Amino acid sequence: MTELGRTPKQIGNVIRRARKRRGWSQTQLGDKAGLRQETISLMETGNPAARIDTILTVLAALDLEFRIAPRTRGESADIEALF
Repeated sequence: MTELGRTPKQIGNVIRRARKRRGWSQTQLGDKAGLRQETISLMETGNPAARIDTILTVLAALDLEFRIAPRTRGESADIEALF
């Protein structure tokens, strides 16, 4: 399944959904990624200060990967979510 993450909030939502699909708590994901529960919480709420290496570590713990692709046209609701 491919999910779109154009903003920190969208990326946080992707991480939260993937964690919940696995039935993990934020603490469990933090343990698997070697991070504190508070860090996972900040990421999931869209903290824009999250470092790329931390995001990649969490994605790896969830068995996900980061891909870069040409930007697609979205619906007007997608555009509004950016602002």
